[in-house]
This record gives sequence, structure tokens and C-alpha cells, in this order.
Amino acid sequence: MPEVQIRSAVATDLPILMAIDHACKTDYVWQMDLQPQEDQVSVAFREMRLPRSVTVEYSRPVSSLADEWSRKVGMLVAILDKQQVGYTRITDRVVPRTAWITDLVVAPRFRKMGIGTALIMSAQNWALERKNLRIFIEMSSKQHPAISLAQKIGYEFCGYNDHYYANQDITLFFGRTLR
Repeated sequence: MPEVQIRSAVATDLPILMAIDHACKTDYVWQMDLQPQEDQVSVAFREMRLPRSVTVEYSRPVSSLADEWSRKVGMLVAILDKQQVGYTRITDRVVPRTAWITDLVVAPRFRKMGIGTALIMSAQNWALERKNLRIFIEMSSKQHPAISLAQKIGYEFCGYNDHYYANQDITLFFGRTLR
């Protein structure tokens, strides 16, 4: 892993972080299958290979992120070679004793270098310092790289919300207990 520094965001970081390409490329999505029956509804997700790679735009409009950043409790920035290369936003005001990672972004040329993992681990430390017992990450069902990362570092699928984002994407929730 490169020598990445994680620190709290400052106001001068915002324009730089907003300029990062928030989109991702993927060959897979999590497809939701809804199976209504007489007295119940079954929902299942399955990983589905796409016929070709697609670019998935970020689930939130990047132009509105500056306003939203001021409403979150924590924001951590990844620095590599004195350059802001990623960030995560965290809150613990959603569910008692639970932290919530709402954004995880790494600049495309720095992906697959462990920076996303470092941001999540730092978010977990932030959550523990604030006496939280659990942590969740939310992401679009189309963001397969983020889904794979969450699973790789021990997060388990624990729910979804249809039409959660303004673009109507399905949001997946992955969580874990903090120790």
C-alpha cells in the first residue's frame, strides 16, 4: 500500500475533492429480483455480469456535495504525495451508536492502491472514538467496485432501499460490528 495520509478535511479541500472524477467503470451490477407471492414478497440480489463495461455516474450530484459536506459530522481526506486523492464522509446521527459512511471516493488513477481501504479503516477508528458499536456503508447497486471492497474487508450485506438516491438507483447497505 502506498504511504497515504488520512486527515480531517478543511475548507480548502472542497474544490479539489469536487473536481475528482466520481464515476466508476464496472462489468457487474447487483440485480434485484422481486418475487411477489400471495401473502409475501421475496427480494433477492444477484451479481450480474454486464455484456460490456459501463461507466457508472456517482449517485449524488457532485455539484451539491459542497452544501452536503457541511451537514455531515466527519469528513476524512486521503493525501498521497501532498495531493488530495480521495475522501469519505461519515455521520453518526442516523441511528444511535452507529456510524454511517455516506460517501467513499478515490480518484481513478489512485484506485486499487489501498486508499479506499485506508479511508474505511480511518472511518472505523473515527466511529470507535465516538463510542459507536456498528458502522454501515451505503452504495448504489451499480457500484460493483465499492461492493467488492466492502465485502473484502468484512462488511456484510444488510439491506437496501429502492429509489434512495435522486437518480432512483437502488442503494445497498453493508455493515459490520466495530471492535
